[in-house]
Amino acid sequence: MSSARAETLEFPPPGEVLRRSRVALSAFALSACAALVLCGSSSNAAELDARHVDVYRVPGRFGGWPANHGMWSWGDELLVGFSAGYFKDNGPHSHAIDRQRPEEHLLARSRDGGQTWSIEDPSKQGMLIPRGEALHGATPPHLVGKERPLPPERIDFAHPDLALAARMTNARGGESRLFYSYDRGRIWRGPFLLPDFDQGGTAPRTDYVVLDSDTCLLFLAAAEAQRGVMRSMCARSDDDGLTWQFHSWIGPELAGSGIMPSTVRLEADRLLTLVRRRHGERRWIDAFASPDLGRSWEMLDPPVADAGEGNPPCLIRLHDGRLCLTYGYRAEPYGILARFSADDGRSWSDSIQLRPAGGRDIGYCRSAQREDGRVVTIYYMHEKLLGDRFIAATIWDPTSLAD
Repeated sequence: MSSARAETLEFPPPGEVLRRSRVALSAFALSACAALVLCGSSSNAAELDARHVDVYRVPGRFGGWPANHGMWSWGDELLVGFSAGYFKDNGPHSHAIDRQRPEEHLLARSRDGGQTWSIEDPSKQGMLIPRGEALHGATPPHLVGKERPLPPERIDFAHPDLALAARMTNARGGESRLFYSYDRGRIWRGPFLLPDFDQGGTAPRTDYVVLDSDTCLLFLAAAEAQRGVMRSMCARSDDDGLTWQFHSWIGPELAGSGIMPSTVRLEADRLLTLVRRRHGERRWIDAFASPDLGRSWEMLDPPVADAGEGNPPCLIRLHDGRLCLTYGYRAEPYGILARFSADDGRSWSDSIQLRPAGGRDIGYCRSAQREDGRVVTIYYMHEKLLGDRFIAATIWDPTSLAD
């Protein structure tokens, strides 16, 4: 795969793959045993009272990467973005998408808590148009050059139907854009260019925390100017989005890269963010806590010490106060996993498999909790090695795993 692509599946040497597989299988066995004790059933889906729903599944098409786009929720109305390309077998080391054919950026909406979904195309109003080196496919020919940046305008961050979308053009740092909607993503305004914060470009994936009508924190990755590596950072706007200022690096300077932060506000001035990490052959998820709304950060123990070949975290806070992490595991046994923390990220449960998968080309989760307490986790996956990649939802009950 070209180095300009948004993400490349990289694999360790065969001996390391075998070692990781043995470790992963052992961990899976332990987690399965723990689930049996908790729930008294041999099936994770049955234990969790889980239901799997197709969100976007079209023969011959490729649905992928919800985490690159964003998910928003208003009670039982849910909206999630994703990429839609065309299936092509590019071998075991690459995403199964045809890079020469168009890639669309679509939205899926549910008004019944994730049970049923309808597909929307924001490019019809000239918004959220696929562009740049971040694409795995090509910009649809009729959309080339259609999107023009606008001068900044004020955003009411406290609007009850607000949706913000921060989009990258290059996963290794480039021009980034911001869009907003006041009607739950039906009509969008934008794009508005984000600054590069005196770095080598940025790569946001829609992670933000609203503080009040004037103030918002935006979490993203930037190409650190001095070292040239991707590092997670926090930006802040205090003037309704007219300007954005560099606020902090998330955590200390560390070896390797840190991208795709996923953040929750715990209480008052406290934040917790999880970051996808990579150094050498190792892939994992780190945690950082802030006591002062992102001005400073403390590094915690990693919630996922081995993430296989790597996948981004999705962090939400449940109604019962626990934190819930969902992510894809790109090593055997492949699947969509969840973990919990009852102490604001200081420690984490063993992983629970929400759904098994047919190979590595999976994950990029987004999750939201419904009013009735069930969690809707969105991801892309395939059920067999050469099967279509599709967007799916697992609707599951986390209360069965409460302490």
